[in-house]
Amino acid sequence: MSHPARAIANPSAEPASAPYGAARAAVMSPQGFDAAMREISSWPGYAPTPLLSLDGLAKNLGIGGLHYKDERGRFGLGSFKALGGAYAVANVLRDKVMRARGLSGVTSSELLSGVYRDVVGAATVTCATDGNHGRSVAWGAQLFGCRCVIYVHETVSQGRRDAIARYGAQVLEVKGNYDDAVRHAATTAAAEGWTVVSDTSYPGYRDIPLDVMHGYGVMAGEIEHQLQGAPAPTHVIVQAGVGAMAAAICASFWMHWRQDRPRFVVVEPGLADCIYRSVEQGQRVTVHGSLETVMAGLACGEVSELAWEILQGGVNACVAVDDAYALDAMRRLARPLAGDPPVVAGETGGAGLAALLAAMDHTDIRRTLALDANSRVMIMGSEGDTDPVIYREIVGADAAGVLG
Repeated sequence: MSHPARAIANPSAEPASAPYGAARAAVMSPQGFDAAMREISSWPGYAPTPLLSLDGLAKNLGIGGLHYKDERGRFGLGSFKALGGAYAVANVLRDKVMRARGLSGVTSSELLSGVYRDVVGAATVTCATDGNHGRSVAWGAQLFGCRCVIYVHETVSQGRRDAIARYGAQVLEVKGNYDDAVRHAATTAAAEGWTVVSDTSYPGYRDIPLDVMHGYGVMAGEIEHQLQGAPAPTHVIVQAGVGAMAAAICASFWMHWRQDRPRFVVVEPGLADCIYRSVEQGQRVTVHGSLETVMAGLACGEVSELAWEILQGGVNACVAVDDAYALDAMRRLARPLAGDPPVVAGETGGAGLAALLAAMDHTDIRRTLALDANSRVMIMGSEGDTDPVIYREIVGADAAGVLG
């Protein structure tokens, strides 16, 4: 059954032949991605996440191939967010130690050893979250030894709040939506002398979100290595809240594949479609209201300033989908077609597949995305069952039952 969905081509999209360019490299750079990979791959428990081939599903969708980057196992946190928030926390603490001790460099090993615990323990990091980013910041704070306060808005589930608190963070509710929580976190941090570790940027706040985004680029670097010797995807579909992950994937793939880079598609919930609206208007647009969606991690109304600098020309098309497509995507991944592995994907994790399901229902969307039987599509499994209770309610089984 068809559900509401829509797509728009980006009139400002750069042609495939366009170089990445110096202006974008001043935002996200190869050096930044390389530094994040060196750092994060040195942490205890690091391993590349799987890149799954879903050939049966691809055939069912009428495309030539489908890859799914499964982030469920990332550092045991259940989502790709483990890469960004914790990396930024490490860099914040490294800078604090260098300033306090007059040092020119501090390693992660030194932070982990506790040799600078007096400086690190006096620091407090904070952020607003829909769930997964806050969990990453809290995990990074616990890993390296500083205090953490996380702000959630009213509709963040209790399961996601509890998951953050398990890493030792203080979790506080803010009335309103995600963007209200972002503003509250920034105001409180300024008053208390805390450091905001956010994945969204705004005027005067860029360096830390850049660290977060370069951390997310580890996913792209792993994909590029995992596909070594294989053709590049023709399409990559990336879910977006504020756009930080989307911009990181777009930038890395653009630098790596150059003129052979995939067509870049952003998918968002129908009521939280800030990138879609910004592409439509040719400038950053704020979406107001409740932003209500089951895709909790995507319930954002303002595009990150930094992300927009990459996405404005890097996005080829945007799709906005009804929640029903996200729920259908979760169930389809959990109950695979013959030959495909079962996949545990949370409400935002299946968003790329949700866009493909919408394209199967709506010929105008399929046409806008330029999908056909030869398309090789990459989707990002950004999270697993980050709220196991909600996952079981939607899918009808828990992760163990799906994977068993």
